[in-house]
Amino acid sequence: MTEGKKFQRKKEDFVCRHCGERVIGSGFTDHCPKCLWSRHLDVNPGDRQAICKGLMEPISAEKKGEEYVIHYRCQKCHYLYQVKAAESDDFEQILKLMG
Repeated sequence: MTEGKKFQRKKEDFVCRHCGERVIGSGFTDHCPKCLWSRHLDVNPGDRQAICKGLMEPISAEKKGEEYVIHYRCQKCHYLYQVKAAESDDFEQILKLMG
């Protein structure tokens, strides 16, 4: 049995379903840089195979080395996920999650 790709780059623009921000995707964009909210779309990054499609609430953040990691919980199915913060993310929002 052949294992599928673990990451599929998807360059997609979207409107944040939490704050309404228009987001221009880079192919790695998986959350809104303004409010940091996301959607539960993937089983493996970029595959868009998740059935849930719920909103992913940013619940905390932490600094790992020189990078920041945002932790999420799906509001619909309670799935937990984490992702590296992007340079375009609102740093004040990240700090609020760390507090």
